[in-house]
Amino acid sequence: MLKKNEGTIDRALRVIVGAGLLIAWFVMEDASPWLLIGIVPLATGLLGTCPIYSILGINTCPLKDRDS
Repeated sequence: MLKKNEGTIDRALRVIVGAGLLIAWFVMEDASPWLLIGIVPLATGLLGTCPIYSILGINTCPLKDRDS
């Protein structure tokens, strides 16, 4: 399983931004397919892990045990 590397605020912002982009894609007429990029922050926010953070060694999770 992937280690948690996102803190609470980071995760909340990712979910809000991701959901907002996806809602905009569904609601807007002639919406750009680029709005579907919202899937990425939504998924990483819900999972609590970001592959790019792992590659760069970034960790915003304050917990000592990040394996769960």
